[in-house]
Amino acid sequence: MPLVHDAIVIGAGPGGGSAAWHLARRGHSVLVIEKQLLPRYKPCGGGVGPEVRGWFDIDFTPAVSAMVDAVRYTWNMGERVDAPLELREPLWMVRRDEFDHHLITHAVNQGATLRTGESVQSIARDGGRWTVTTDQGVHHARLLIGADGAKGQTAKWLGLAKREVVIGGAIEIEVNAPVPEPNVAHFEFGMVNNGYLWNFPKKDCHSIGIGAWGQKSVDLRTPLAAYTRYFGLSMDGVKQHGHPLLLWQGNSTLHADGAMLCGEAAGIVDPFTAEGIRPSLFTGMLAAEAAAAWFTGDAHALAAYSERVANEHGRDMKWAARVAKAFYAMPRLAYSVGITRPSATRTMGRLLTGEIKWHEVAPRALARLVSPRSLLS
Repeated sequence: MPLVHDAIVIGAGPGGGSAAWHLARRGHSVLVIEKQLLPRYKPCGGGVGPEVRGWFDIDFTPAVSAMVDAVRYTWNMGERVDAPLELREPLWMVRRDEFDHHLITHAVNQGATLRTGESVQSIARDGGRWTVTTDQGVHHARLLIGADGAKGQTAKWLGLAKREVVIGGAIEIEVNAPVPEPNVAHFEFGMVNNGYLWNFPKKDCHSIGIGAWGQKSVDLRTPLAAYTRYFGLSMDGVKQHGHPLLLWQGNSTLHADGAMLCGEAAGIVDPFTAEGIRPSLFTGMLAAEAAAAWFTGDAHALAAYSERVANEHGRDMKWAARVAKAFYAMPRLAYSVGITRPSATRTMGRLLTGEIKWHEVAPRALARLVSPRSLLS
């Protein structure tokens, strides 16, 4: 008889790594299939709230490249605003090759099996189990978790591709040069419609990128080059990495018969900040909890997972989407009456670190944006 795992996880990013770690820690047999060899470069700004430490019995310190406690904003590379985050502890900045590999290594230490450089070709469900065919063989499991990101095929294969998401695009470069202020994250709001540019510090490296949400075609490279020059840096000889983003736009069904989606494959990226690592870790954890219940005979467990993501993540993303819509409808005004206020930075920092939630602060922020008095503020 072929070996049948409890679960196969497709993808070893934050969502897949989280699901695998939590399941393996519960004693379940888990196979993780990752098409890339690890560690691998992954375009990503890399901001992570330290809240995630409480979800794992893992020391993430070796995977944290820098810590940010201040933010610098600009509008068209002028009108500079410097603001402290004033958090209980700084925001983490990570490189995805290091962070993802660190997490999946801990999952393997808990007992998970990892196969890298192996590409899934098809999946099939028969007789209450999954058959996953790759370019290197065939694997079997009782449960399937799709964590293969924005470009993965698992959602399509499961019939869950029509999720309520907005397609975004981003380009990122890493410039190896000394970082003058390694504790400062930079945001530029005036050079791109429905998006922003960033320069996030990493160890001895500038992670510079640009993202635009909900636009079918937009020139990202020209503003990216100008913003890079703003820091006295050059894109010459630097490889550009483009990637799509699946931003949350509404609650979706994230489960099928014996299967779930987590991480960016589930379309959970924050539609305002484009934060994706923390939500991916969170949904991976929830998927593992649902799987553990399902293994014990709870037939509703997978449907309950979709409900939990909607209630515990979607509730906040609904407010984030409203703020994004209002902000990008009148970005110049929003920058003047919102971004330049010190309280806005404190609030954003607390959102990114998980200290507060969107539903707690968004109504007040929206009221300020749409208030006639804001025009005179």
